[in-house]
Amino acid sequence: MRKSVPQRKDQPVSGLSNMSHSVRLTLSCLTPSCLSACSSSSMRLSVQVWQGRQQWPVPYRRFDSRPDVDSYCEALYPFCPTGDRDGRIPYMRDSDVISVYRLQTPVWEFKYGDMLGKFHIMHDAVGFSSAETGANYTMEWYELFQLGNCTFPHLRPEVAAPFWCNQGAACFFEGIDDEHWSQNGTLEKLGEITGNQFNDMAEWVQSDNETGIYYETWTVRSDPSPNTTVWFESYDCSQFVHRTYRKLSKLGAKLSSRTQTNYTKIYLFSGEPTYLGNDSAIFGQPALKNLAMDIRKFYYTFRPHQSIVDFALSLLEAYTKVVLDKSFYLYYNFEYWFLPMKPPYVQITYEEVPLP
Repeated sequence: MRKSVPQRKDQPVSGLSNMSHSVRLTLSCLTPSCLSACSSSSMRLSVQVWQGRQQWPVPYRRFDSRPDVDSYCEALYPFCPTGDRDGRIPYMRDSDVISVYRLQTPVWEFKYGDMLGKFHIMHDAVGFSSAETGANYTMEWYELFQLGNCTFPHLRPEVAAPFWCNQGAACFFEGIDDEHWSQNGTLEKLGEITGNQFNDMAEWVQSDNETGIYYETWTVRSDPSPNTTVWFESYDCSQFVHRTYRKLSKLGAKLSSRTQTNYTKIYLFSGEPTYLGNDSAIFGQPALKNLAMDIRKFYYTFRPHQSIVDFALSLLEAYTKVVLDKSFYLYYNFEYWFLPMKPPYVQITYEEVPLP
């Protein structure tokens, strides 16, 4: 069964009302491996020019509602096991004083301790504490089916297009695991808000969570230098935390930290991306058979559940595709883009993002 794609929101969100739509390119062949399999006569280029010119970074697409989860997608660890099943957030009295905490810990700290922390691969969340009730709460946004499934798809024999289990969502639950956050990470009070400010934030979280439905691992830039062109922004746990801080600031909260507020970023570096199309445009068109095969072959390298030998071979193949062939297929807004990769190709950084 193919995954349903939810209806795109017509109402502009986050400045999209000024968006200049892209020049749409659909190519039969792009990468060197694909080009070698195509004759010049099979190089079909269809161009659909929308309004104006392409906006960079490509705006993250919002949707009217969150789609049902396909039963094919399975989580190694259940999503938000102690949170409210309907995603409800408790109501706070306006007389209450709510403390706001910055929470950060290495990814999968519960299983690997500080191992990923040594590479600055961190997970971020926000904590709250009620002065009236003494109750503590944790709020985070993360993958429904773990990071690997959000970064690379599954290739199913019965489905032509790669199959993505890439939803992400907010999780709000009672309690703050002090040891989990503070032992190898950060648990720091940033400020205080009123009960009404908390309730307004909670209403915003519900809307943000219902319309921002998929996780995006990569930030794609033209090069590592300051003020470089950003082609695509990530949409992950830290971005949710930044949006929450900005919302609290707009509501009048004063947030401050005694330490530098750094966050993990995973970059790809490429020349200007080329738009390819969505599933039906690429995998439903006989004329684009070579492109469809090349995309599937690219993602086969990153397939899950490989043996040690296969994984070693896949690493070599990934190096060939990304570094030697300088090619990468990015899935963003339920559409495919071709990235002409350039040095340093991939980079993990731990960089400061100041509080608003």
